Amino acid sequence: MSTSVLLILLLAFTHFADPTHVVSSSSQTSEGLLAPAPRFAINRGVNISHWLSQSERRGSERREWFTRKDVAYLAGIGYDHLRIPVDEEQLWDEDGYRKAEAFELLHQAIGWCREHKLRAIVDLHILRSHHFNEKEKLLWTQPAAQERFLQCWRELSHELRKYPNDWVAYELMNEPVADNAEEWNQLVAKTLDVLRETEPKRFVVVGSNRWQSTETFDQLRVPAKDRYLILSFHFYEPFLLTHHQASWTDIAGYKGPVNYPGQLIPDEALTSLSGDLASRMKRSNRVFTADSLAARMAKPIRVAQQLGLPLYCGEWGCLSTVPEADRLRWYADVRGILEKNKIAWANWDYKGSFGIVDKDRQPYESLVKVLLK
Repeated sequence: MSTSVLLILLLAFTHFADPTHVVSSSSQTSEGLLAPAPRFAINRGVNISHWLSQSERRGSERREWFTRKDVAYLAGIGYDHLRIPVDEEQLWDEDGYRKAEAFELLHQAIGWCREHKLRAIVDLHILRSHHFNEKEKLLWTQPAAQERFLQCWRELSHELRKYPNDWVAYELMNEPVADNAEEWNQLVAKTLDVLRETEPKRFVVVGSNRWQSTETFDQLRVPAKDRYLILSFHFYEPFLLTHHQASWTDIAGYKGPVNYPGQLIPDEALTSLSGDLASRMKRSNRVFTADSLAARMAKPIRVAQQLGLPLYCGEWGCLSTVPEADRLRWYADVRGILEKNKIAWANWDYKGSFGIVDKDRQPYESLVKVLLK
C-alpha cells in the first residue's frame, strides 16, 4: 500500500473518530497531500442579539442586559462559542467617531469568553447604509457607503487584532441583500483585501447574498487560496413555521394552526383566508419532514465540500408561537442534520423572541435539552 493511501486512510479515521467538531479548512501541496489545516474549534453557539445590535438600550440598561454571569451560564450549559452581532450605529456616531462605551462592552464580552473558554464571532450586523429588511440599501448604490463599510472593518480589525486568531473570528456582514450577487462578491473581495493586509490568518465568516439563503449559496464567489474562511448560511425553513405570527413579516395576519412534521397548515385552516395572504400561504403550504429540511441544506454542503472550506449555520430558530411539540421536533431535526454533516451552528438567539430564556431570564429547559443534551 502506498504512503499516500495510508495517509488518506489515517486522516479519514481521525476525522470520524474525533467526537468534537473543529471548523477547519484544508489545501493540497504540490505533492497532492493534505497540508496542515488552520483551526477554529467551534461546534454549538448562540447569538447574543438585541445588545450591541438592534436595540435602543444604552447606559446601565445595556450593561445589565449581558454580563459575565450570562457568559458563565452559557458556557455551563454546553455552548462553546458566541456569535456577537454589532451595529454601526452602536459603535460609531454619524460622523464616524468611535463610541467608547460600546467598544468597551465588546472588549468585556470577549474577555469573558476567554475566561470561560468560549470562542467569539464578531458579526457586523446592520449598517446605516444596509439593513437586510429595508427596501433602500445605499451600500449597493453609493461608493461612499462602501468605503464607510471598509473603514468599519479597518477600525474593528485595529481594535480586535490583539485577540488570538483561534479565539476570535470576524463575520463580514449579516445577511447581505444586493440586487445582484456579484455586487456582494466584489465587496467581499475588497473587504478581505483590507483585512488580509494586517490579519492574514484571521478566520473570516462569509455568507451568500440575499439573507445568507441556502438557495443562493452557489452564487457566492469565494476568493481563491484563502484557507482562513468559514462559509455561512442561515436556516429558517419552512418560514411559515419558524416565523408563525411574526409581526415584521408578510404572513403575520395568519393566526391559525401550524404543524411539523407534515403539511404545514391544515387545508381547512386556509378556507377563511383571502387576498394576498391566502395566496402566500397556499403557495408555501407543503409537507415538511427531516428529509425535506436536509434537502434544503444540500447546496451549501456541496459547495463547501467542493471548495474544501468549513461550513457554519450562523442563525437558525423557531418562534414559541408554534406548538411546543412541533417546535421541539423541528429543533431536534435541524440540529441532527447540522451535526450529522459536521456543520457548526449558533441558534438565534439567547434572550430575544427566539430565545432559550424567557423575559425573566428563566431557561426554557425543554429547548435547552433539545439543543445541548
